[in-house]
Amino acid sequence: MSARLSTTLYIKRNRFFRLKLLSLKPTEVEKLKDGYENEVRDIKKSALQMSWYLRGGASYIDILNMSNQERKLLNEIIENNLETTKKTQLPFF
Repeated sequence: MSARLSTTLYIKRNRFFRLKLLSLKPTEVEKLKDGYENEVRDIKKSALQMSWYLRGGASYIDILNMSNQERKLLNEIIENNLETTKKTQLPFF
């Protein structure tokens, strides 16, 4: 993506977000903020769990730098591996 297009999209997103904030009541802004804080917490927790399951295959920072789709795919792989481990009764730890 060109720098100019990227900058234009950034400006439009910020403008939209500011307009959204300006149209909300203070209690609604607080709810929105709390929702974002919970999302951030969930993303961090998920990234930490994935890095633990991968045991050095990808670091916490590597996982945070992945797109949402990549993290979902990685999570599916981890779940499949856990299921296989349970079925074969191989030691997990």
